[in-house]
Amino acid sequence: MKPESQERYSRQILFPELGEEGQERLLESLVVIVGCGATGSAVVSLLARAGIGHLRIIDRDYVEASNLQRQSLFDERDAAASVPKAIAASKKIAAFNSDVQAESRVSDLRPENAGELLTGADLIVDGTDNFETRYLINDYCVRNSIPWIYTAAVGSYAATMNIIPGTTACLTCIFPQSPAGLLETCDTSGILNSAVTFVASVAATEAIKLLVGSAKLRRTLLSYDLWTNQQAEVIADHPRADCRTCSQGNFVYLQGEGRPHITLCGRNSVQIHEHARPIDLTEMSRRLTLHGSVRHNEFVLKFSKAPFEITLFPDGRAIIKGTTDTALARSLYARYIGN
Repeated sequence: MKPESQERYSRQILFPELGEEGQERLLESLVVIVGCGATGSAVVSLLARAGIGHLRIIDRDYVEASNLQRQSLFDERDAAASVPKAIAASKKIAAFNSDVQAESRVSDLRPENAGELLTGADLIVDGTDNFETRYLINDYCVRNSIPWIYTAAVGSYAATMNIIPGTTACLTCIFPQSPAGLLETCDTSGILNSAVTFVASVAATEAIKLLVGSAKLRRTLLSYDLWTNQQAEVIADHPRADCRTCSQGNFVYLQGEGRPHITLCGRNSVQIHEHARPIDLTEMSRRLTLHGSVRHNEFVLKFSKAPFEITLFPDGRAIIKGTTDTALARSLYARYIGN
């Protein structure tokens, strides 16, 4: 280990469960974080400061002012410029630990790009906000024998679970079907930033244990409500015999069965992510200026025509804010962006 690394991580190396050998393992590791919102950004910060050598950050969204209450890597300048979260996170990491290779992927994780985005990972950490993407991560990790960590936080509630294919239960073992009914989200129920930092701290610690080969991994689904002080743990130390994913090898989410091309995206928004096609944001800005307010940078274009706002990415993906009507969103996309 380089002398400068020994100095930077000296207090961590002093921890007997880690030591210099453990720190070297961290420096050689590649961790993929899917989703760099509240939990994802907190986990990214902790892992980067701990000296994970290579972080690949995948996120489809951009920074907004409402994120700043809980998304610890971002600031007001990022929100004002609508910087994609993956880009903003990598820039922040470079400012406090330039030794870490922080790779940004402004993308929506989907069955057709999962192989490219997740390849080479020693560990994958879930920072997403929906079960569809989590099931996709679970399928990929079980099929490829890659450990991953499930996390969730909403209101004052937080939950997390380590998933080690072939050893512990997988996500489908615990949740055979996606939770039904009206689900709480940060946009409908709010969120305490302390719930975010709690679950991120637990997940980041378990990530370090996994990477250094510790035998002290937690083998439960842990949930904790910071407001009511209620805690629960569900045993998850072995696969379920009838699990369609880890026992039967049926990877329905990785195969993309029934996955829609248009999805609700929270914040009274719809995301359109049909077949990727490159968009020249400068040329599109010129065209849209005739129809409403436009601003763009190299990463994102924002077009406002009351009561709607379209955020367009260079790969043709768009978030239409101001409606949850997918037909209307498709119509707006076709009218202003084109098919």
